[in-house]
Amino acid sequence: MRAKALLNLLNSIRNQSVYPDEIIIVDGSTNDKTQEILEKNNFVNLIYYKVDEQNRGLTKQRNFGISKVGSASELVCFLDDDTILEQDYFEKIITTFIEKPDAIGVGGVAINENKWKINSQNITKSDKFYILENYYIKESSRNYLRNLLGLGSNKMPGVMPEFSHGKTCSYPLNQKTYPVDLLVGMAMNFRKSLFDKITFSTYFEGYGLYEDADFSLRALKFGQNYINTSAKLSHYHDSSGRPNKYNYGKMVLRNGWYVWRIKYPNPTFNNRVKWNAIALLLIIIRFSNTFTTTRKKEAFTESVGRIVGWFSLLYNKPSL
Repeated sequence: MRAKALLNLLNSIRNQSVYPDEIIIVDGSTNDKTQEILEKNNFVNLIYYKVDEQNRGLTKQRNFGISKVGSASELVCFLDDDTILEQDYFEKIITTFIEKPDAIGVGGVAINENKWKINSQNITKSDKFYILENYYIKESSRNYLRNLLGLGSNKMPGVMPEFSHGKTCSYPLNQKTYPVDLLVGMAMNFRKSLFDKITFSTYFEGYGLYEDADFSLRALKFGQNYINTSAKLSHYHDSSGRPNKYNYGKMVLRNGWYVWRIKYPNPTFNNRVKWNAIALLLIIIRFSNTFTTTRKKEAFTESVGRIVGWFSLLYNKPSL
């Protein structure tokens, strides 16, 4: 349901220094706008599929697309349709797989969302600032409060701590590559051999919040995931096709619990307490946005969804 966004992505792929052997579009739209815009614009190696309701939904469409990948391909690259690639994106991804023989998955960095700055002011690590090498980033209000309460993540960005709720600030644009647990679905890439062993979980229906985290964590059984900060793109968060805020809030809690237990199926009592304490803190912060932002209804309905999702875990936990 994002025809114009998809066209922008394809135009950025057209200019890649390394062009894909196949571009597979799996369209779950309930209208024909995507098909119409692709018929008017020619892209080399593009293969288009329109799926029915039975195969509609993010994880189902990913699995459908994987089943259509050519046998000669060695890498499978996933891109959200609301992204635009820098010219050497695929080249940098391929280089990482060559330089890191243990790599099973590689991710890129959204430059328009990256808030890291060079630490020319000699800022030191504190509750307000996170320091990594010669870069710093100001903690968000929620992370600042977590740090004050002793609930901050004790791991590097993209690495899930024992109580989940890790750092989501990615890495500075310093041309380095970092090992991580989690890759972001907007730009994640895997060795094709991985799909002989696992596929995307059908637990995540429709929008499928955190399906990328689930798959990344299960991929770790077969190799290491990496973030290459020189593999750059922009992510524009097109609002089309996203769930309402109430359902989104429910997914934040229920799917968040699910992926936590994928990595840590038997957390300690202290880590259970921390996970729930952070969930409560984030509910309070989101509810406070009802009074502090212009999107009051969205903040309120998401808060209610989070509360419902949280309490539902008492009597109806997701089946792993």
